[in-house]
Amino acid sequence: MNDTRRPLSVVIAGGGSAGHIEPALAFADAVRRLRPDAKVTALGTDRGLDRTLIPARGYPLELIPPVPLPRKPTPDLVKLPAKVIGSVRATRAVLRRVEADVVVGFGGYVALPAYLAARGRVPIVVHEANARAGLANRVGARFARRVAAAVPDSGLTGAEVIGIPLRREIATLDRQAQRAAARAHFGLPADGPVLLVFGGSQGARSLNRAVAEAYDRLAEAGIAVLHAHGAGNQVPVPAGAASAGGRYVGLPYLERMDLAYAAADAVLCRCGAMTVAEVSSVGLPAVYVPLPHGNGEQALNAGPVVRAGGGSLVSDAELTGQRVCDELAGLLTDPVQLAEMSAAARRSGHAGADEALANLVFDVVGEVSRR
Repeated sequence: MNDTRRPLSVVIAGGGSAGHIEPALAFADAVRRLRPDAKVTALGTDRGLDRTLIPARGYPLELIPPVPLPRKPTPDLVKLPAKVIGSVRATRAVLRRVEADVVVGFGGYVALPAYLAARGRVPIVVHEANARAGLANRVGARFARRVAAAVPDSGLTGAEVIGIPLRREIATLDRQAQRAAARAHFGLPADGPVLLVFGGSQGARSLNRAVAEAYDRLAEAGIAVLHAHGAGNQVPVPAGAASAGGRYVGLPYLERMDLAYAAADAVLCRCGAMTVAEVSSVGLPAVYVPLPHGNGEQALNAGPVVRAGGGSLVSDAELTGQRVCDELAGLLTDPVQLAEMSAAARRSGHAGADEALANLVFDVVGEVSRR
């Protein structure tokens, strides 16, 4: 129960991958913005990006033993109980030490011990970013006072659809105001349409190949390309293309995604949960290309924005240079259609998800305090 005489103590559990950590940190930033006296503590492990991303954002990191979660029943499940018990004990010690008022979990192998440690002791709030809830959040949702999700039909009963908490520079991005500065930053033409292409931090070979095949026709239509191709994955665009009016700009990685979004008029990308959330939030029409393996989750992530008219879905197997031109050349040279799809994308996004989740958590703590 929260003691109103001391600052609110929030524990976030979303370590491991950037897909779990970034929403957790965006939520934490919203908590500090709305309740400057609040204390936010992050749970993490020695694995993944926890040690890199979390302290850099100014949050204390408490390390607990990791509990890897197999997606499907495997012999590793037999070993899980002993690993879980040790991690739960360590997590309970953290919750006592920081006098936690609430645990907010974002899934992954940090979240499961957090949920089990908090059960019956500290209120739990669960946030699911993906279209299909993972094992940790399916367990946590059983004990949670409130459950939030990025999209409908995540598989968590009673989930409130609020979107994914995003970094403030993305959630509040004014593309039009930043357009000129963003294009100058990347050396892109000041005028004319720009296609942004990225496939995650490592790039995507199928996207790279399709862009190389499409480039001549895109250039003929006056379309510039800003392309994050991944380290060591340079794209064989026609000789001299990079210097022909700055029409093709290839980079291994985009350090400033906010400026990349501001420079662009449309996007060709994968459809991980964070990518779809960011692209729709800033109002960019997109051609989404799901990963060709996995459980089909990426296509489901893009479903709401595609149904709203803010994008289209193309399978990896069908992605060719001709398909890129068919999907994007006409769109990028039609200001009316571009504006309509941009508005549809923005309507389907959830730019205020960070503060929506923060207020939901405040409500939970308030309800417990009144009892």
